[in-house]
Amino acid sequence: MAQTYLSVVIPAWNESANLKQGVLDKVFQYLTAQKFSWEVILVDDGSSDDTLSLLKLFAKSHPGFKVVSNPHQGKAAGVSTGVAQSTGQIVLFCDMDQATPISEFDKFIPKFKEGLDIVIGSRSGRKGAPIYRQILAYGMIILRGLLLRLPYRDTQCGFKAFTKEAAGKLFAIFNKIHPARQTSGGVTNPGFDVELLYLARKIGLRTTEITVNWEHQHGERVRFIKDAIAGTRELLLVRWRSLTNAYGLR
Repeated sequence: MAQTYLSVVIPAWNESANLKQGVLDKVFQYLTAQKFSWEVILVDDGSSDDTLSLLKLFAKSHPGFKVVSNPHQGKAAGVSTGVAQSTGQIVLFCDMDQATPISEFDKFIPKFKEGLDIVIGSRSGRKGAPIYRQILAYGMIILRGLLLRLPYRDTQCGFKAFTKEAAGKLFAIFNKIHPARQTSGGVTNPGFDVELLYLARKIGLRTTEITVNWEHQHGERVRFIKDAIAGTRELLLVRWRSLTNAYGLR
């Protein structure tokens, strides 16, 4: 039996409003129009609303979709769980709100055919984003350049794809540093994407950045002061782990 080509991992925490607006219908419509084989792994992160029941209801009537239920651990743990469950040659994770529509994956396919290990989306213009969102983004660009020397314009776009092999290597390291633990409240893990990309560079994975369409979604969970502090702290922690060889890469 041929291996699945694309696994799509979508973490979900209290996504009732988005689900009722039909975001998963758009994902289904795109994928069923493709010639490649696919699967979608929906990871509920211990939602306190009716997200889990809505996910199960959708998966029941849409072949190729499956639901995994986690205790509340945050987005990073949700993505990690989905990656571990995936079977595809390529693993894409994206946000439930489809701020970057899944159809943007079309731009990634040629890069994987060229032999790249990782392709990441870079948001074009950040249409509709409030000024505090843009300030936070530019601040992160400066800090990650100073601390980690990452050469990317946008590390935080929630639209990234990996070969199965690359994902396996990265998350094996990531999960040792970040064992799953239950938490409370909204957890956006602002350092998650940066740490993955930093590790990818350290172990020599070939990565490229592609401009994708993106539109600000009302109701997204960016909290300016709290996320600015958390993002800075997590950048410093990545640097500290590298300096102390916590990743075990020397």
